Amino acid sequence: MIKRRLHKTVQERLGQFPAVALLGPRQVGKTTLAQEISKPEDSIYLDLESHADREKLSDPEHYLSSHEDKLVILDEVQRMPELFQILRGLIDLGRKKGKKVGRFLLLGSASIDLLKQSGESLAGRIAYLELGPLDVTEVGSDEIETLWIRGGFPDSFLASTDDASIIWRDNFIRTYLERDIPQLGPRIPAETLRRFWTMLSHNQGGVLNAAQLARGLAVDGKTVARYLDLLIDLLLVRRLPPFAANVGKRLVKSPKVYVRDSGLVHALLKLDDREAVLSHPVIGNSWEGFVIENILRVASDRVEASFYRTSAGAEIDLVLSLPKNELWVVEIKRGLSPKLERGFHNAREDLKPTRSFVVYSGEERYKKKEDVEAISLRELCRELLALR
Repeated sequence: MIKRRLHKTVQERLGQFPAVALLGPRQVGKTTLAQEISKPEDSIYLDLESHADREKLSDPEHYLSSHEDKLVILDEVQRMPELFQILRGLIDLGRKKGKKVGRFLLLGSASIDLLKQSGESLAGRIAYLELGPLDVTEVGSDEIETLWIRGGFPDSFLASTDDASIIWRDNFIRTYLERDIPQLGPRIPAETLRRFWTMLSHNQGGVLNAAQLARGLAVDGKTVARYLDLLIDLLLVRRLPPFAANVGKRLVKSPKVYVRDSGLVHALLKLDDREAVLSHPVIGNSWEGFVIENILRVASDRVEASFYRTSAGAEIDLVLSLPKNELWVVEIKRGLSPKLERGFHNAREDLKPTRSFVVYSGEERYKKKEDVEAISLRELCRELLALR
């Protein structure tokens, strides 16, 4: 059992708010974490994908009121968005009785934006947290390459063999395409969405070219936008915006797009093990996406992330806008001898960042030219955690 970094934070939020929503993709460990946090005698668990549990909520107000002395865990809460209005009334009634915090722990496989009713109904009564796959702060330093190759979903990362890991990921993708996504809205052909997801993997970390994707799928640009929004809402894809600043340069204005879990990138591209990944052209962009995803998982919600690129070739992989007007820039290089290109130095001259880093595959931390620190991914993540 790997102890999740978010364990303590969930407990703290339950001590501050009547409701906490823990969001993340399926199979990422939300239910396991919720059950670790709750004591069986002081909690009740309902899976809203279970017919029997949904039947218990045929009169939700009566049923939930009868358990007001317990922490109620509602799993896959996006299946019953109508509950949010009822929870609001129960929370407000409980406050009058002195039950102000720790009433409901809501688990969902979709982003905050997809749970639109919760934002309207529970404003001021709920805290949102996102549980992602395992990150580099949760595994040993000797396991980071395995984490990159297999991805951070616990069952994939902890599989007994590479074959078992890739079989798990293949079935995870198939389940999302054939079962989970059709439950969320208009029917999208599973094969079409798989092709789209695979195209994004081939283009990992590339600037979004919706027209090119549309041509490849024989659909229009609006359909591509809908597919992309859906995968983003399901917390499977990240859209990294361009840095917005008046620097007197022509800036790239389209976002970059990353499949968030590197293990899924490799599965979609049929890269079954380390050797297959290392010999494929996606290796550099896969590592870049892995580094960015780990950094953004540990960064505070108040940190804004973007990338910087000008039409003249000045470029930085990741720009972090921190509180107190601090600007950190991060260049990502795979290998033990990172070499910085002219475009990075030109971009630093444009942005004048507070701190500059190059994340590389080694463990030693040292200074490079022009106040740039070479640093391991694990060490940079620790620095960001210390700022939370």
